[in-house]
Amino acid sequence: MKPTHPLPVHHSWPLYERTRFFELGQLHRCETLDPIPDVVDVAARLGPGRIGIGQWECDLTDNDRLSWSDEVYDIFGIPRGASVRREEAAGLYAEGSRAAMEKLRAYAIRHRRGFTLDVEICPAEAPRRWMRLIAAPLCEGDRIVRLQGLKLRLPGSADPEF
Repeated sequence: MKPTHPLPVHHSWPLYERTRFFELGQLHRCETLDPIPDVVDVAARLGPGRIGIGQWECDLTDNDRLSWSDEVYDIFGIPRGASVRREEAAGLYAEGSRAAMEKLRAYAIRHRRGFTLDVEICPAEAPRRWMRLIAAPLCEGDRIVRLQGLKLRLPGSADPEF
């Protein structure tokens, strides 16, 4: 049986809409974000420590090298600053979530599109949890060189806000 909370979000969007969905380090308070609740407002309602927002980057020119903010390490239950390969991080996604993420990731790279996806993860040293993944390719000339975005720890499935 599939969970109903958080509600699944899974769609891609063109890069020209990037600012509608995020600017690294700051989510925009924009009423046109139809499928995505304003996570900053949700976090304020839930109180401190209930939702974490972190930045991440995957360098496609350097063997998918990951760069994470401290909050992303916390979301995945991995000690801050630890060296993490992409394959290891992807292995922490629940099977269905990993398949959906890999499919949208490949589509994003192939078609130069961002995507948003709610995924279930199985952190290394913490209970299973939900995370919202927001990603967009970064282009240099006609090449996509990196994927970058936000990872947001979502409240547990008992929390009705999502």
